[in-house]
Amino acid sequence: MKLHLSLLFSLLCSVPLLAQTASLHGVVTDESGGVVPGATVTVSGSAGPARTSRTNSEGAYLVTGFQPGEYTVQALAPGLALPQPLGIALKSGAQALNLELKVAARAEQVTVGDGGDSTVTTDPSRNASAVVLRGEDLDALSDDPTNLADDLQALAGPSAGPNGGAIYIDGFSGGQLPSKDSIREIRINQNPFSPEYDKLGFGRVEIFTKPGTDNYRGSAFYNFADDFWNSRNPYAAQKAPFLLREYGGNLAGPLKRRSSFFVDLRRDATDNGSIINGVTLDPATLAVLPFTATYRVPQRAIRVSPRIDYQLSANNSLTFRYGYSQMDIPGAGIGGFNLASRGYDVKTTTNTIQIAETAVLQSSVVNEIRFQYFRSAAQDQVKTVGSSIQVLGAFSGGGATVGSSADKQSNYELQEYVSVARAIHTWRFGVRLKALLEDTLSPQNFNGTFSFNGGLGPQLAANNQPVLDAAGQQVMGSVTSIEQYRRTLLFQRAGYSAGRIRQLGGGASQFTIAAGDPALSASQFELGAFVGDDWRARQNLTLSFGFRYETQNNIHDWRDIAPRFGLAWAPGARKKSAPSKTVIRAGFGIFYDRFALGNTMTARRYDGVVQRRYVIANPDLFPVAVAPSVGGSQSGQVVEKISASIRAPYVIQSALGVERQLPWNTTLAVTYANSHGLHLLRSRDINAPLPGSFDPAIPGSGLLPYGPSGPIFLMESAGLYDQNQIIVNVNSRVNKNVSLTSSYMLNRALSDTDGLGTFPANQYNLASEYGPAATDIRHRFSLAGSLNTRWDVRLSPMIVLQSGAPFDITSGQDLYGTTLFNARPGIASDPNRPGVVRTAYGLLDPVPASGEPILGRNFGRGPGLTRVNLRVSKTIGFGAAREGAPAGTPPPGGNRGGTGGPFAPGGSLQGMFSSTPIARRYNLVISMQMENLLNHNNPGPIIGNITSPLFGQANQPVGARDLGGGGFSEAANNRRLELQVRLNF
Repeated sequence: MKLHLSLLFSLLCSVPLLAQTASLHGVVTDESGGVVPGATVTVSGSAGPARTSRTNSEGAYLVTGFQPGEYTVQALAPGLALPQPLGIALKSGAQALNLELKVAARAEQVTVGDGGDSTVTTDPSRNASAVVLRGEDLDALSDDPTNLADDLQALAGPSAGPNGGAIYIDGFSGGQLPSKDSIREIRINQNPFSPEYDKLGFGRVEIFTKPGTDNYRGSAFYNFADDFWNSRNPYAAQKAPFLLREYGGNLAGPLKRRSSFFVDLRRDATDNGSIINGVTLDPATLAVLPFTATYRVPQRAIRVSPRIDYQLSANNSLTFRYGYSQMDIPGAGIGGFNLASRGYDVKTTTNTIQIAETAVLQSSVVNEIRFQYFRSAAQDQVKTVGSSIQVLGAFSGGGATVGSSADKQSNYELQEYVSVARAIHTWRFGVRLKALLEDTLSPQNFNGTFSFNGGLGPQLAANNQPVLDAAGQQVMGSVTSIEQYRRTLLFQRAGYSAGRIRQLGGGASQFTIAAGDPALSASQFELGAFVGDDWRARQNLTLSFGFRYETQNNIHDWRDIAPRFGLAWAPGARKKSAPSKTVIRAGFGIFYDRFALGNTMTARRYDGVVQRRYVIANPDLFPVAVAPSVGGSQSGQVVEKISASIRAPYVIQSALGVERQLPWNTTLAVTYANSHGLHLLRSRDINAPLPGSFDPAIPGSGLLPYGPSGPIFLMESAGLYDQNQIIVNVNSRVNKNVSLTSSYMLNRALSDTDGLGTFPANQYNLASEYGPAATDIRHRFSLAGSLNTRWDVRLSPMIVLQSGAPFDITSGQDLYGTTLFNARPGIASDPNRPGVVRTAYGLLDPVPASGEPILGRNFGRGPGLTRVNLRVSKTIGFGAAREGAPAGTPPPGGNRGGTGGPFAPGGSLQGMFSSTPIARRYNLVISMQMENLLNHNNPGPIIGNITSPLFGQANQPVGARDLGGGGFSEAANNRRLELQVRLNF
């Protein structure tokens, strides 16, 4: 409250200083009454130099710094323009002028000046490497919100930095992605070094929802897909069942003279075939057999999102948005290695409330106050009660480990941002407060888990007895995880003792179980404040300065000051009439990553008091899950702790780029970006046996620094990250019917951690962990666009090509006494050494001999990805012609339906894509969405455990998400076709 009052006092004090000049503000709309974001408003006159403003996400503009006098106002947007310039007499103070744009008769004749989509400018928020999607440009993206997030991430590219991109919805983070029908505009990678944002600019996605309109508008849609149209999933022996039915619509219009509404409703019903693919045993003969199956999961969801916009006064506007969604998935967690018994039912409900008030104070001050409340509630219910069985890299059976759990989260976010524009300076400053409260009921692994990881054991003859060499000694060899499980069941049926079974290479590798109080509540509070100034030092030079400060409770870290700097220089530009076609940009910034509340809850839950997590190495009690106090078993309790010196991780990023305006309304941007991450999160067992004191063959051996209490997993911020990227962006709007955006990225990323879930293989040799990061995807290309042909058929392609991602190769053994199975194999020089495995990466030794070199982290490299999506749509208009498109007006590019095209006499590529149907009151859009059009097999994560029978392979295609979570999946088939029908009115 004190900060709020101080900001208001500062604004009031500045009013007398700012009131001596004139300013103009208002809202730009189109003929339907919808706001037009990104429009260019130019005010020019004899009393002073011309000034330009660009409308924000709400269609509002503000032009300041004029001397009183006579001026002319012009406004332009792609395909839209004022019918003629407007004259206005500006007096001291603020004046309001709303502008309505009309459809341009011929888009090719509209010249977009400084501020247009196809020009380069020194405006910090209009870097040419950014992508802005609105209207028909959104057609290439998926209609499903879950798949839409994947498409946006593909367009944004891998974030500069280790933690991926961030998505903001109407300025807020952490909310649920809205339906595509609710989206007005999407901005990607815009103004990457702005102090307003806490996340890295490269990889940032900003989504803005639709406001209401002055006239009633709406649409209704129905989407349908069936497995009959689709191709078989390459990881299933038979075609998986699939049935998709999505329907809904939206309606917008006025409520009263000063208010309007927009409401969106959709219902998703998808029966997805989850693909189970692994290696199991024949129940009768115990023969090792490949196993594939499909399981129908009926996924259901409903989403509704109303929004109300109210004009409080000429200078104040209020927006209220509410979002509700409910999702029901009976059978989540099935697929991949997880058998049907591992399934559980998920029910999730979310509620979102957003309130925003925008006020134009005096001539050049804009104050924005925004509040969001986001609440989610999820419940999980297991289908099978019993202990879990995990055969590493083969299959997972038994009951699910989630138990009957529940989670409720309440997120609060309050923002107050102020913009002050005066002469050559634009200041922006503000504060953001966030609070997260979480209540959980988590009986995770209360049922217990038996793990079979394989290892070294005697070779067995046809009679299942050990093979002996000439000296009468057992011949040892590598035993896969499924073979270890087979021997366990085989010799149990034969009545062998647990000790004898283990001598013959059977027996579980580990048993884990948790007990205690499953309920836990916690909270976290965050503060972020920033200030920035965009200083137009010269006509062709803009300098941006700013800094951001962040802090939070739950960790003792008060040093998170993040300076930001940006430069945009247009060499050769001397005056407005001759702007430069080249802009050079440079930027520098520090970006912090907050320590998540979930990490704090993990440490509190597994502190040895609230819950106790026991680990028994080489247990002899399979298949009965009992308390860990059973005699003869080596057990310990795993405790989670947070380092007393932990601090927020941060990335130091710098970038240098060149932007060039090209012919055909095309811009090219080439950017070099360097990211250096410090204090990245990782985990480490600080009670691991001292080097040389642990023998894997003797459970319980080793000298422990903190005594025989068990592993102590410490969360610490000591990781490093280094990344270099060259990014090439090409954005082209040939005319209003052809829009393309493409990017290429050359990337190299190294680190010693991939997040808090990363443990070093050897807790006392951290230097060996530095290697390729999980984000080290060397080459990546994407292309998206919208092409409207002369036959009124619109093509919306979405193409993504990328090289393979790295993966870690492990031996599946606990070689260091940490209860972890992330040890990496050695590179064997002796092919006759027992247990050596021949792989594409050479001879790998699961139990490295002394002096053998060890594989580095993320040594493996998976295959690349090729994904081609295409939407083909046809619009049929009927009813009266809309204003601005009189009946009988021939569309640009000649008569429709005649012979022609780019190869006809006098034809051109532009002519082929220049026919726009006459706008009618009603429009029926029939389209076909084709996912993975080429039916290319894109393998998912590669299995890196050398004791797995599927080592070096994938058992799912890329995108088969949420095998252990509660989100929608539509990955039953490799190529999917979806019929879509939409009526706009």
